[in-house]
Amino acid sequence: MTTIDLDARFDPRELRNALGRFATGIAVVMAQDEDGPIGVTVNSFSSVSLDPPLILFSMARSLHSLARLERVKAYSVNILLESQQEISNRFARSGEDKFSATPWEIGPSGAPRLVPAHAVFECVPYAHYDGGDHVIFVGRVVHLHAEGEGDPLLYYRGSYRLLAAIAQEG
Repeated sequence: MTTIDLDARFDPRELRNALGRFATGIAVVMAQDEDGPIGVTVNSFSSVSLDPPLILFSMARSLHSLARLERVKAYSVNILLESQQEISNRFARSGEDKFSATPWEIGPSGAPRLVPAHAVFECVPYAHYDGGDHVIFVGRVVHLHAEGEGDPLLYYRGSYRLLAAIAQEG
C-alpha cells in the first residue's frame, strides 16, 4: 500500500507558480454592513450547484474586512469585463476608498453591485468552511444579471491576459 505524506511541504513560490497555470476569471465581491460598503477582488470563484443555486469564493484569513464579510446578510460576486482591470486593481488594494471612483448600485438583495459587470450573482450566505489560510464562502444565488457580449478579465501565470492571447499560447 502506498503511503501519502500529508505533511509534504512545497516552496510557496513553486506552488503559486504551478497554480498560476490555471487561467481564472476575476471577480469583485461586494457587501455592505452598518460600517459601510466592503469590496475585495477575488479569482477563487466557482460554481458549486444548480439545485440549489450555489457559488463559492475564498478569502484570506489576513483580510482586514474578513470578520465583516462573515456577518453580512447578502453579498454580490461581480464577474469583471476585460476593460475593468483598474477596478480589479482598486479592489485588490487595502486602505483606500474603493467605492468613490467605482460605478455601483444597490441590487435587489440589498448588496452593492458593479455597474456594469460581465455577470453579477447576488447571494445570501449558505455556509463558511475552513480552508487553511483562507475561509471558503458558499453563497446561495438569489438574483443574477448578465450583461451583453464581451470578454471576461482573465488572470494567468501572474498577470492579466486576454482570452485570445491565452488561446494563442496553447
